[in-house]
Amino acid sequence: MSDPRLSFKEMCARFDVTPRTLRYYEYIELLAPEKEGRARFYGPREIARMTLILRGRRFGFSLEEIRQWLEVYQKQGTREQDLIWVDMANRQLAVLRKQQDELIATIADLEALRDQVADQL
Repeated sequence: MSDPRLSFKEMCARFDVTPRTLRYYEYIELLAPEKEGRARFYGPREIARMTLILRGRRFGFSLEEIRQWLEVYQKQGTREQDLIWVDMANRQLAVLRKQQDELIATIADLEALRDQVADQL
């Protein structure tokens, strides 16, 4: 059985992204589909990369950070990529925790203001 290949349309549907997003990821060289004429096909490597890209975006990493991290695998291998991932994750966790603290404070301020206004009614 051969490795699965997805068409452009199937790739968009599988990852719930717009064609524009998929083309942009190709343009900035995050993805490199096989091309047959005008058709594009995405094999296991591109499917795995797309999974990592979307996960990275969900965690708040920039596309450039993701691109550089994916490049490490090709140049230096899995171990170096994993070491860099741990460092990236630690930095992003600090950012997210700070945002969480700020969000908690903002919610408390909003609740206090709401209660103050509600008491005046």
